Amino acid sequence: MAKKFARLAFCILLGSLLTAIASPGFAAKENFDVWLANVKAEALTKGISQPIIDAAFVDVKLIERIVALDRKQPETTQTFQQYMEKRLPKVLVDKGKALLRENREILTEVGNKYGVQPRFIVALWGVETSYGRFTGGFSVIDALTTLAYDDRRAAYFRKELFLALQILEERHIAAADMKGSWAGAMGQSQFMPSSFVNFAVDHDGDGKTDIWQTKADVFASAANYLAKSGWQGDQAWGREVILPSAFDLSLIDLKIAKPMRDWQALGVRRMNGTDLPTRQLTGSLVQPKGGNGQTYLVYTNYRTILKWNRSTYFAMSVGQLADLIGDG
Repeated sequence: MAKKFARLAFCILLGSLLTAIASPGFAAKENFDVWLANVKAEALTKGISQPIIDAAFVDVKLIERIVALDRKQPETTQTFQQYMEKRLPKVLVDKGKALLRENREILTEVGNKYGVQPRFIVALWGVETSYGRFTGGFSVIDALTTLAYDDRRAAYFRKELFLALQILEERHIAAADMKGSWAGAMGQSQFMPSSFVNFAVDHDGDGKTDIWQTKADVFASAANYLAKSGWQGDQAWGREVILPSAFDLSLIDLKIAKPMRDWQALGVRRMNGTDLPTRQLTGSLVQPKGGNGQTYLVYTNYRTILKWNRSTYFAMSVGQLADLIGDG
């Protein structure tokens, strides 16, 4: 009998360890059930009601694929050219032009209210979700739970998980409908819960902030994010440039900012060899890693796009798509 109980105890212990290390990406921390119970208890202290907690976590699961995707970011697996070719096909540009024309009235209204050019709102929409076609099929609660339990960025995703619960508590969307990317980014604008709480807008005034289905809310939320992050409505994002021979490569650094006249004096020119614009914007030189030496002179709005997504590749794709879309 003693041996039987010993074997049973061993099996229970082994099961707990396997739960705690559900995949190589998970830290061998406390048992998942214990961890989740602590999360639920903390949620109650943050004002989340028991029915919302029950609905959110009713079938919660750890997803190993999410941990793998978190380890495999595009800028570590693709060259700049590969990324841009994939992100900016002609069909995306043509669709962006058509959608800008189709939604011109609401985009103009939103653009004027927040001081953001409509082409950039459409470009973000296009790069993030192909204009709402691909918003992600993961349960946001599952994704954030997985990443909060994992050890790599646990504190960040635990905070995002509680904010997701807050969004559910405020009845903007039901738990079963809260779908998004593997990282927990939601809706057509791919907002993390913190971005939703800080920037999402109920533009149509129906009492719900709907970045999943309502275009007016999607556009206004994106524009509000940019506006509150330092967007300059009378400026572009940047341009590709050519450098003179023997150029001091140490100047290619986002931390180094100079007025246009200084870059002109250093021999920086437009791609066709002509002078830089005479308007004295302040800019920095950037060369995307994994590129073929392409150099871009970028302005304030480029830095603002980086606040949306801290990826050079992402910011470049948004800026270039906006240029290609133009006024529709």
